[in-house]
Amino acid sequence: MKHAGAVGLLALLLIMVVLVATGTGAMHIPPLQVLAILLQKAGITLPVSYDSSTAAVLLVIRLPRVVLAVLIGAGLSMAGAALQGLFRNPMADPGLIGISSGASVGAVLIIVFQASLPLWLNTGWVHYYAMNIAAFCGAFIAAWLIIRIAHTSNGAIVSMMLLGGIALNALCMSFTWLMAYVSTNEQMRSIIFWTMGSLGGATWQTVLAVTPFIVLPLLLLPRLAGALDVFALGENEAKHTGVNVSALKMKLLLLSTMVVAASVAVAGVIGFVGLVIPHIVRQFTGPSYRLLFPCAALSGAILLTVADLFSRTIAAPAELPVGIITAMLGAPFFIWLILKEKRSLLL
Repeated sequence: MKHAGAVGLLALLLIMVVLVATGTGAMHIPPLQVLAILLQKAGITLPVSYDSSTAAVLLVIRLPRVVLAVLIGAGLSMAGAALQGLFRNPMADPGLIGISSGASVGAVLIIVFQASLPLWLNTGWVHYYAMNIAAFCGAFIAAWLIIRIAHTSNGAIVSMMLLGGIALNALCMSFTWLMAYVSTNEQMRSIIFWTMGSLGGATWQTVLAVTPFIVLPLLLLPRLAGALDVFALGENEAKHTGVNVSALKMKLLLLSTMVVAASVAVAGVIGFVGLVIPHIVRQFTGPSYRLLFPCAALSGAILLTVADLFSRTIAAPAELPVGIITAMLGAPFFIWLILKEKRSLLL
């Protein structure tokens, strides 16, 4: 009952946020008109009048951006919860272990060197998705390196994953800024804006491209909730209850990597969502991942949708990168989390 009530309340709040976000902008669209336009596409007609230009703005410009924010926010939050469970550390998040930085390296290489690629790599769909593909490859190479660093004959060592991820993160960031140093002024602006994160390039094409790689982990990670609950008690306890610990670690890492790679590929680096949301949600739901996963996904979708709404309206007609908004929210919380851990160690 508690599970259904919490999930239902957050789902209702998300629907309300989506209605407000899709209607807010240079052309204001009231929530009832937004609802009428969306339901019209589903074959349901409401007695609410609107013109074709209003529907076009909502369906072509606003809605894909909001849908992308919902997908990425939900994916990053659930990936953050999974990685915190994997490392049994509330301070773990996708950016900490180098996955986001690995994706950044791939994207930055395309920004700097795409003009020098062979003609067959600069035409058609390959040209359109070049940055997405490169970011995806960078994230998976980073995940593979983390797995190799931590791998032993007895399985992967979680502490080695964390330390290897921190080192890889530093290496990738140094390479990213090296590319920024040798880039042109225009390329430099692209790199800086991209590393700040933005949903400004959202189209239905990008939404369709990213959906399978986020929805699949969103469906599969909750199936690991029971094993994660046992794993939280310790690796030995989990093994004694029949949990395949090595397989669990690999599944958690690969599914989280899939989400982060897809998100970074289309929206750049959006930090702190995977860190802040799971920890906040855990204060209300408790440690059980059966409730934490769906609540974190819905809360992350709400947070990123609201953050993106602020990013495109707070300095209109200019647009503030959404990564700045999430960092301004997340960094103080991260400091508070560190101080809280410090006080618990001193007691």
